[in-house]
Parts: sequence; C-alpha cells; structure tokens
Amino acid sequence: MTEPQVETKQFQAETRKVLDIVINSLYTERDIFVRELVSNAADALEKFRHQNLIEKAEFDSHVPLEITIDGDDKKHILTITDTGIGMTREELETNLGTIAHSGSQDFFEQLAEAAKKDVNLIGQFGVGFYSVFMAAKNVRVQTRSWDGSEGWEWSSDGGGTYTIAPCPGLHRGTRIIIDLKDDAHTYASKFTLERIIQQYSTFVPFPVLVAGKKVNTVQAIWTRSKAEITDEEYTEFYKFIGNAGDEPLYRLHFSADAPLAINALVYVPKENFEVLGMGRMQPGVNLYCQKVLIDQHSENILPEWLRFLKGVVDSEDLPLNISRQSLQDNALVVKLRKVLTKRVIKFLNEEANRDPDTYRAFWKTFGIFLKEGVASDFEHRTELAKLLRFESSASEPGSMISLDEYVGRMREGQDKIYYINGSSRAAVEYGPYVELFKKRGVEIFYTLDPIDDFVLNHLGEYNGKKLVSADRADLSLPEPAVGADEAAAGTETTEPLAAAVLTSLCRWMKETLGDRIQEVKPSGRLVDSPAMIVNVDGYMTSSMERILKASGQSEVFGMGSKKDMEINGASPLIKKLASLRESDAEFAKDVVEQLYDNAMIQAGLLVDPMAMVRRNYRILDRAASERPASA
Repeated sequence: MTEPQVETKQFQAETRKVLDIVINSLYTERDIFVRELVSNAADALEKFRHQNLIEKAEFDSHVPLEITIDGDDKKHILTITDTGIGMTREELETNLGTIAHSGSQDFFEQLAEAAKKDVNLIGQFGVGFYSVFMAAKNVRVQTRSWDGSEGWEWSSDGGGTYTIAPCPGLHRGTRIIIDLKDDAHTYASKFTLERIIQQYSTFVPFPVLVAGKKVNTVQAIWTRSKAEITDEEYTEFYKFIGNAGDEPLYRLHFSADAPLAINALVYVPKENFEVLGMGRMQPGVNLYCQKVLIDQHSENILPEWLRFLKGVVDSEDLPLNISRQSLQDNALVVKLRKVLTKRVIKFLNEEANRDPDTYRAFWKTFGIFLKEGVASDFEHRTELAKLLRFESSASEPGSMISLDEYVGRMREGQDKIYYINGSSRAAVEYGPYVELFKKRGVEIFYTLDPIDDFVLNHLGEYNGKKLVSADRADLSLPEPAVGADEAAAGTETTEPLAAAVLTSLCRWMKETLGDRIQEVKPSGRLVDSPAMIVNVDGYMTSSMERILKASGQSEVFGMGSKKDMEINGASPLIKKLASLRESDAEFAKDVVEQLYDNAMIQAGLLVDPMAMVRRNYRILDRAASERPASA
C-alpha cells in the first residue's frame, strides 16, 4: 500500500472569512490566544480522562495527563503540547478546516463588529483556535488519537489553504507549534508565558508546565466540598487571590444548582484601603467558567458597593469565552449577579446575628459600602437596611444598634423612626434637637457620618415606619404618658413669655435676620436651649445641605434658603432679650445675630467666622464693662 501523500486543501469559505477577521481586525489583548489554546488542551485532557473511564486506553496509558508549554527565544517559536484525547485525520480536518456554523452573512457581520470591540468574543463564536493567527506567521498542529491510529500534522499560514500530512512517531495528544510574527516574539519568553498562565489559567485542573516548571500550583479549592478544606487552605487561597498578607475577616463558600450552577468563594478583608487613602478599589472578585478566567476584577457579577470583596465565582452555565461587553447585558450574568448579591446580604445578616462583636468590627470598616448600597441599589435596599447600624440615645457610647432593635422597642403610638446628625455623640446630646426626645423618653438615632442622612433619606421608611430627621420644622413626637414630661424633666418649668410679647419678639428677630431665615417662631419642643434652626423642606437635612455646599452642588439643588428659627419662650436668655430689645435695641441685635450663629453651628452649618468673632468681642466688652469692679 502506498503512503498517503501531503494534501493541500482550501479552507471552507466561512473559515477564510473568520481568519480574515482574526488576522486583520484583532490587535489588542493578544494574550487571549494562549488562554484559548490552554483551554482547548485542558478540554482534550478531560475528554481523554472521561473516555478512559468508559473504555480503558491501552495506547500510551503510562503518559501523564498534563500541558507543557515551551518557548524558543532564539527561533521565536512557541510550542503547546497536551497528552489528551488527540485527533484522527478526519477530526483534524473537521475541527480546524471548517467551522460549526451556517456561515450566514449576519454571523460574519456580528463577528467582525464584535472583534473590533473585544477579542474575547471570538471564542463565543466557536472560533477560539483561530486566535492563534493574531500572533502566528505559521502554525503546525501535530496530533495522534487515543486509539493509537496514525498521527497527522495540520499546517497553515492563515491564508486560503492548509495542508494535512502523516506525522509518524507521535505520542497520544496534540502539539501546536507556532512560528511567531515579528511583533509577537515576546510569546516565546518564559516570563510572558508564566504571567499569562497565572492570570488566566491558574486553576486549570491539570498541571501546566512552562519550561519544565509547574506554573499552576494553586488549587481551585472553591470546587471542593467545604468539609474537605482546612482553615489554613482557605487562608492561603485568600492570600493568593486577594494579594493579601493577613487573614480575612469573613469567608463565604457556597454552591448552587438553580437557577444557575455556581461555585463561589468570597472573602471580606480586614482593611478598607479606600479609607486609608489608596484610591477607589477595583472590584476584587474574578469570574471563571470551569476554572478558566473569563473576567478579572469583574464589574458585572456584583454591584459596585460590594467592590471590597475578594474571591472567585465559577459558573459552568456561562459561555467560556463570553465577551466583557456581553457580560454586562447577558441574561445569565444578570441572574448570577442577583443570586450572588442576595447570598452575600443573607450571609452578612446571619453573621451579624451570630457574632455581633465581629460584625461591629466589619461595620466600622466596611459600613460605608453598605450605606452606598442603600443609597444606590434600589433592588436590594430593603434587605440592606437590616445591616445598617447607628448609635442611639438608648445605646451606650460607641455601641450601635440595628433598625430592627429600634423598631422592637418603639413606644406605643410611635409610628416614626427618628434620627439626628452631628459631628459627635457629645455634640448631638448637648444640642437642642434631642431635648424633647429625652424629656418624652423617645429613642432617637445619632447619625454621626454626614452621608447617613442621604442614606436614611433614600431608604425613606423601614418596616412601615417613616424615617424622620429631628431638624425638620414639622416634627411631631408621640404624646407623653400622664406625668411623664414632669418626671423626665426633673426640674421645675419656668413661665414662658406672654404670647403677645413672644409674637412681637419673633417678628422683630425676623426683621433683624432678614432673608437668612424664612420665619422666626415660638418652639414647641425646646426645653433648655434658647433657639435652634429647623428645616422647612422635609427632604433636606442640615447635614445633607452641608455636603452639597462642600461639593459645590447647593446652587444646583437650590438649597440653603428654607429655614426657620425656633426660640424657647421660657429660656432666661430669650426673656432677657425681650427686655434688652426695649432698653438697648442695637446691642439686642448683636445678641440675636449671635443666637442665630450659635443655632447654625449646632445645626452643623457654616457661619462667617470673622463677623462672629468681632461680634463676640463687642458682647464680651459689654459684659466686662457692666461687671462691678472688685473692692
């Protein structure tokens, strides 16, 4: 029998179009071709392992299952070899000479358009092997099937033809020999190859050897049962995937079969590097499909407010080579994102109940991210609200409570959740806004971060209870039980100014303050303080206004004009002011201005410091002058 001769064949017309797109349209992210070839090699090894279980292979049964990669820096040749299932002549021609598509014009238009945007997409179209021609002048594929039949070599320069010829003396598997283009010589470098494997193919379930050294030394432990994994293994994996030197605060390892097949292992670090001034964090969770990296630092599988998490998510239901553009809108990814987010929230809620002390440490470090979620993520806002923590008038200094705890001990008849913002607990407790709350025994949250008011305002309500800031002008508290006001006050109440006098005083103070205040009126809730600033606009709190002013947004939102000043008609200072107005109107105006500035400062709002200092000196000078000289 005569030996089969070398055959030269034309590529299928559709394949020629694909090659033209790959060679002429794809210039960026060339590293992807190495990932594609390693993934194909891993598939071939898996197929052989499966076939060997069904029918024990006799040919080359001693050959270990592995992938070897070698680069020749001098000849600029890259070789990738696997000991997998191999191919017969017919399989070689079918797999590399044709593509498994109808070849419609629409298909090629989509491929060409996608190729311009993202090289990842070529794999989604089933043409991943051809990415090799981004870097190759010529490619030879030498292969021998597991059944021991003769070996063959396929060769092409990516033009219109390819050759198939016998290739005796091969072992089982496939070897791809790539003659690199002049601008792709780096792919023969050991260091380049190691970097690409560690980035994309670290968790391939077979040894990957570069220049004889195993590169993928870290196990894909997320695919194993939790019962099999030690704490030390979990920690070592965290250090690898999170580029960390310490242990994580939390870890969540779970699997799901529906609505998607998911294996996830995510960690919460101990440090928040954004707070440490190191810039905005990149998302820290990588997306894999069957242990092959699809999207590093994925922005698509978790909402932005969970960017502090580190770890991996693996879903075999996703297309192996889905593009980053497609990830954003892909229905499976949307479903995956929803499942993961709900699972993380559920986990944090369980941990908060199981170990409040550790959760308190988590909240102090990462609570800002959860607040961001409440303010920006409508879909998960209600579940996230359970995770919020604030100090309150009923909690010890430094201790925080949940909204559920607050609601659980609300007074009978109370239908609102109250909060007030301040720079510190002491500033809040000595301020005018909590006086009536203390007197009536109504609990109030102390929101000590300016962003808290935005968060609670976006939340709006919780468990059917409206969230209300205590600096609102229309605030109404539950009526006290009989005798409760007097018992809580612990002091005798003084007679307020007569109604007519108080009304006249309010009118005169308004004239003195002008447009800075919409109205000056008697207060129904001040107990000890002489005055306070309240917001007429129920949406805007003083702390929110402060943030907007600091960011230059107050003019855009038209903030800063709707404020009332409430005065306490029973305050000794207000009574003296009423008399002073009659005896020394000019000095009384200084007192009004100072009352206003003091109230603004207690509201956390800015005043003109130089004007206040000059006025203070005038008031001090007056006080010193009226003091009797010592004998």
